[in-house]
Amino acid sequence: MERLRAFIADPQAVVDLRRYFGIGLPPGVMPFTGSRFEYLAGGGDRPESCDRITAEDLVAVQTWSVTVPAPVALDLLEGHLGTRLSVLLHAIPRDIDLADAEAAVVSDGSPADQAWHLLRDQPDVGWVIAGKLLARKRPRLLPVYDRVVRCAVGRPPSFWLSLHAALREDDSALHRQLLELRQVAGLPETVSALRVCDVVVWMSHRALGHACP
Repeated sequence: MERLRAFIADPQAVVDLRRYFGIGLPPGVMPFTGSRFEYLAGGGDRPESCDRITAEDLVAVQTWSVTVPAPVALDLLEGHLGTRLSVLLHAIPRDIDLADAEAAVVSDGSPADQAWHLLRDQPDVGWVIAGKLLARKRPRLLPVYDRVVRCAVGRPPSFWLSLHAALREDDSALHRQLLELRQVAGLPETVSALRVCDVVVWMSHRALGHACP
């Protein structure tokens, strides 16, 4: 996770966060659509819908440039797939940061891991869409891990567990650094530490012009 620490320590991180979320932009310049990922319709983890996929969740992941295939979307909203996922979501805590959670919460075989595999294995879904859907439902606990982030920080055996360990090292120093970045950039506290991390890595690596397969 040394690459991750380098991205977060870069002074450009604050500039990138403000640009992404549209803080201090001149008239006519729009924030990135992904800035609505957590906020849309009150968030995916709001109490009344935290354990089920809603139409707003499906729109929210589109702000991160992915689309859930229509048959899978309908099954999530109205079918057996949605019922199965709701059972797993109910077992995943929604009111805890990854840095404060026990490793078992994101370990292999955990409800979060089972939910990821359930989504990943649906036709034309895959690991990127699965991860973004779960990040929408548990923004404080589950990070976005897509091709850009993978290209930037590498391919550990478990990104969730590797990030969890990094956030907890040195009395949660990295987690506190993300919260400080959020404050300096002028972001509201509703933006999770994980989303600060996602955005900083994505913006920095994208700016470098890397091709990320």
